[in-house]
Amino acid sequence: MPNFKNSRMAEDIKREMTAILRELKDPRIDKMLTIVRTDLSGDMSSCKIYVSSFAGMEKTLESVKGLKSAEGFIRRELFHRLKMRKSPELTFVADNSIERSAEISRKLSQLSKPEEE
Repeated sequence: MPNFKNSRMAEDIKREMTAILRELKDPRIDKMLTIVRTDLSGDMSSCKIYVSSFAGMEKTLESVKGLKSAEGFIRRELFHRLKMRKSPELTFVADNSIERSAEISRKLSQLSKPEEE
């Protein structure tokens, strides 16, 4: 059964992570990095954050390395901004959903062009 508090906290983490990403100065982290979704465990001790980049999967993987090195700073910022009892352990996962959706959109537009001609 989905827990309302858990899903609300996952959305709060997603919102705050978006703001924290804009503050990070690591050159490995892409400026066009997007948080796709957050999965918070039932006991709120761990959180998987799925990120994707418009620049492709290679840049996303490089950004994940930068995020892993800044994990301590990010956890501290989340703890202070969300007034949590305990900061969850963060795991960053590269996701290619933006790249895949752009490819699907491109293919759909190619299918519609022959009909117009």
